[in-house]
Amino acid sequence: MSGSTAPILITGAGQRLGLHCAERLLDDGQPLIFTYRSEREGVQRLRQRGACAIHADFSSEAGILAFVEQLKGHTDSLRAIVHNASDWEAETPGHEAEVFQRMVSVHMLAPYLINLHCEALLRRSKPADIIHIGDDVTRSGSAKRPAYCASKAGLDSLTLSFAARFAPAIKVNGIAPALIQFNPGDSAEYRVKRLAESALGIEPGAEVIYQSLRYLLDNPYVTGTTLTVNGGRHLV
Repeated sequence: MSGSTAPILITGAGQRLGLHCAERLLDDGQPLIFTYRSEREGVQRLRQRGACAIHADFSSEAGILAFVEQLKGHTDSLRAIVHNASDWEAETPGHEAEVFQRMVSVHMLAPYLINLHCEALLRRSKPADIIHIGDDVTRSGSAKRPAYCASKAGLDSLTLSFAARFAPAIKVNGIAPALIQFNPGDSAEYRVKRLAESALGIEPGAEVIYQSLRYLLDNPYVTGTTLTVNGGRHLV
């Protein structure tokens, strides 16, 4: 782990994987800035631990750029940016374009603009990283959520492009999770079905994502790579 005093930025850290990674970084003594869209118990928990919270709406260019200006008011350097903010919405008849545009804005335009506008902040830290949290679904496609899947696939492409653009000063990598943890309301039948989709057949929990994040942050010789964290789902 590096001894950088520059903060790490995690987008969408109010719940689930983002919250877990944020808390683990704080456990490691890492200064942290995070974004949230809705007030949640996790947001307050991170504030109480000393993390800097910034409300952000990534569904439009204006919202993204407004966030960047706020961020620059809090710090003049960044150790890393972890693009975790995500939206999960299926297209409905008559609203396909609206959903598609929102998915692209959250999953592609926000990382794209934030990376470009925060390059100087990252270059003031050594080492420096950008990590895109994608989705293993891009490997096979999604009949139910093609807009979500397409926008996450675009994020995978941005990983390659920014890795080439920012080398050697800034490493850029991705993480592509499949099933990591269930929601409390998921039925026993649903859980059995989903667990059978991977070779390892377990619900690993959010720590495996933090372990992947930690590896990418600490390894000085990995860039332009997306780590697949799917329990061998591609083998089944």
